[in-house]
Amino acid sequence: MHDDTGQPTIDLATYGELLATTGDDFAKELVGTFLEEAPVMLAELRAAHAAGHADAFRRAAHSLKSNSHTFGALTLAAMARALELNPLPTDASALDALAYEYARAAAALAELRDA
Repeated sequence: MHDDTGQPTIDLATYGELLATTGDDFAKELVGTFLEEAPVMLAELRAAHAAGHADAFRRAAHSLKSNSHTFGALTLAAMARALELNPLPTDASALDALAYEYARAAAALAELRDA
């Protein structure tokens, strides 16, 4: 799977580093935790955006960015970073795009985990 720029959904070198550092079983557990927690982070982003809470929005974007990067979901991490570093978006289109990219990354990570 690749994003719109042709980049892989999951950078296999980054994912391989995680496997080498943690071992297969623990990496699988970490992926499972990410797949459970990332939707919560996305919901926090939406709630903070709707409420106009910039600090909470940045914290949730930062957490999603850091976790995404750990697993090699580099496009997702870059999108979260852009949300973290810029003012609150005026509409939810950036959050919709982020949710779409998360779905792609989650599917790819689940596939890698279950391989």
